[in-house]
Amino acid sequence: MYAAIVFLPLIGCLIAGLFRKQIGARAAMFVTTGLLFVSAGLSIITFAQVAWGGVETQIVLLPWFSIGDFQASWTIRVDMLTAVMLVVVTSVSSLVHLYSIGYMEEDPDQARFFSYLSLFTFAMLMLVTADDLLQLFFGWEGVGLASYLLIGFWYKKPSANAAAIKAFVTNRVGDFGFALGVMATFAVFGTIEFDAIFSAIANDAAVTPLWSEQSSAVSETSISFLGMEFAALELIGFLLFIGAMGKSAQFFLHVWLPDAMEGPTPVSALIHAATMVTAGVFLVCRMWQVYDAAPYASMLVTIIGAVTALYAATVGVAQNDIKRVVAYSTCSQLGYMFFAAGVGAYGAAMFHLFTHAFFKALLFLGSGAVIHGLHHEQDMRLMGGVRSKMPWTWAMMIIGTLALTGVGLPMGAGLGYGFSGFFSKDTIIEAAYFAGEAGNEVGMFAFWMGVIAAFLTSFYSWRLIFMTFHGRYRGPSEVLAHAHDAPWVMRAPLVILSIGALFAGAAFFSSFVGDRSEAFWRGSVPAAHASAEGHGAADAYLEQADNTHAEDMQHETDASAAAPTVTAEEAEDEHSAGGAAAPHAVEADHHAEAADDHGGGHHPPEWVRWTPFGVTIAGFLIAVWAYLLNEGLGARIAARGGPLHAFLYNKWYFDQLYNATLVRGARGLGDLFWKGGDQKIIDGLGPNGVAAAAAFAGRRQSKSQTGYLYHYAFVMLLGVAAFASWVLFTASNSGAPS
Repeated sequence: MYAAIVFLPLIGCLIAGLFRKQIGARAAMFVTTGLLFVSAGLSIITFAQVAWGGVETQIVLLPWFSIGDFQASWTIRVDMLTAVMLVVVTSVSSLVHLYSIGYMEEDPDQARFFSYLSLFTFAMLMLVTADDLLQLFFGWEGVGLASYLLIGFWYKKPSANAAAIKAFVTNRVGDFGFALGVMATFAVFGTIEFDAIFSAIANDAAVTPLWSEQSSAVSETSISFLGMEFAALELIGFLLFIGAMGKSAQFFLHVWLPDAMEGPTPVSALIHAATMVTAGVFLVCRMWQVYDAAPYASMLVTIIGAVTALYAATVGVAQNDIKRVVAYSTCSQLGYMFFAAGVGAYGAAMFHLFTHAFFKALLFLGSGAVIHGLHHEQDMRLMGGVRSKMPWTWAMMIIGTLALTGVGLPMGAGLGYGFSGFFSKDTIIEAAYFAGEAGNEVGMFAFWMGVIAAFLTSFYSWRLIFMTFHGRYRGPSEVLAHAHDAPWVMRAPLVILSIGALFAGAAFFSSFVGDRSEAFWRGSVPAAHASAEGHGAADAYLEQADNTHAEDMQHETDASAAAPTVTAEEAEDEHSAGGAAAPHAVEADHHAEAADDHGGGHHPPEWVRWTPFGVTIAGFLIAVWAYLLNEGLGARIAARGGPLHAFLYNKWYFDQLYNATLVRGARGLGDLFWKGGDQKIIDGLGPNGVAAAAAFAGRRQSKSQTGYLYHYAFVMLLGVAAFASWVLFTASNSGAPS
């Protein structure tokens, strides 16, 4: 069954890609889509078996290669982390396949498109089922290749080709760091298998690095890199995170993500919701033992994630392309996941990845339905007032927006009520607050970045809704006349995803981050883990609070044992008089209630719990004021320009900065080596130089070939005279006296 989950998409890819002329585009679409739905069904069964049946296994498919101590096999690893990703990847991918049947109905290359989609899914499944870093790297590169093919699917568009190349090159930067991380891991541990690495870290085992003959504990092993000494686990964590930054479009390596919108909209939904961009989060959570033992690498993860969450949210408020707004939303939400992992809340990071897959796929496919209904228009400035033309799409987009913005009420001491994003996003924000309270230097920074990003997310999300569906229509009248809602083949995936956006958070809260999390994860990520360094700070704070409460209760118990016995009448008198016994009883009840909620967890202050709700409402109200009550205000602000609007509209000028430095610098260096080194020196003095000399000599020699007989006779006479002179000279020298 596990092999079928992984390889059915590959079979569909091969059938659609190799036999599309024989079976036709329609058959190719239904074969790939059907196989994906079978894979999704098997993934749900696997999830149930692992979550509630405790079935975890490793299946060796076949050996890959063995070079000395370096050994690798094709292996399917099935644990809870894998099972979660299997459900996310296959369910979203199958719905994207189904949606694409309607969206790509007019495209002449449907079979090729579906082949690429299935290839992308297969590569991601190979990544999440990997049992070692090499197989993970294989899937990692596979999704990079498939993303290049899908982003540049409409290869006749120059912008699509440029976007595909940009994504490919940017990811190569991150992948170089990932490859170095894999090499460093093998150099330190002598293996790339996850279980062996995790066991060595957990036991602080003695390892013998390749460059040394002496063994040392893992925690004490260091690596020389770029002329500096680094703790081995810190460097490994840093290098692996460089790969995660590229794949998950984090700050500095984020520039490819918005341009990926040049591909068809189903591609955007697949890349952004469930596959490629979540690979980096999965990597950090899979390698949590490394990051838990590397506080500085984890601090970097936290900072980059928090900055990315804020950066992408600020840029999203000024974009006009409907797909780019949702793309920057993805970038921002990935930042939440990373800073959750950075403070040790790995379960919260995976929980947000899980819920995000539903509402982000819903928003992308909903945006595609708008584009499809408006004859491929993507500029929100040319939309407006289409709610009556697209009631189903409007309703689905509203649900996705409510989930993305995390609308919900944290009622009392319980879970509260809200959409899926409320449960996962607020859990991350609270985890960052706990991290700061527990002494993590960057936890409070991440908390405030998350709060500000939540405000901006609410504003630009409702800005999208209001500019697209409400107010007056601003585009060509003939487009509005033919505007229509999505057909059912596209509408059905939206309805299914909306169910996940509505209920996935509440349904799985206890399993991912609540009282059942320890039994749910079973060690694949920590349910309640804290290190002595203050890492895993959210759980450290919980543990510290619980220990404090336990100590207080023990002191109170000891004091009660030493105190004189109090009769019932005396206790009643003291209680009625406001004596000391009552406050202790109230405090004990308070601790008991706090221990009961969330499986013994500790709640943050009320202002922390209500702040995300407050900023979400504030963002919504400002969007209402700017785009409904004062329609056209945003357009007037944009028309006036100004440095702030220009800064945000131009995405903090990252593209211009990279173009002026890295792109032009790389092109200039390439021209120097190509035109100066290769053409002028190597070719000029080498093959081209020799060829030029021979051609020059040939041209000179050809001038002597006139075709006149007397010229040749003259040359012959000169030759005879020269030969006779040489003979006479030789004879005279040989006969001279010595």
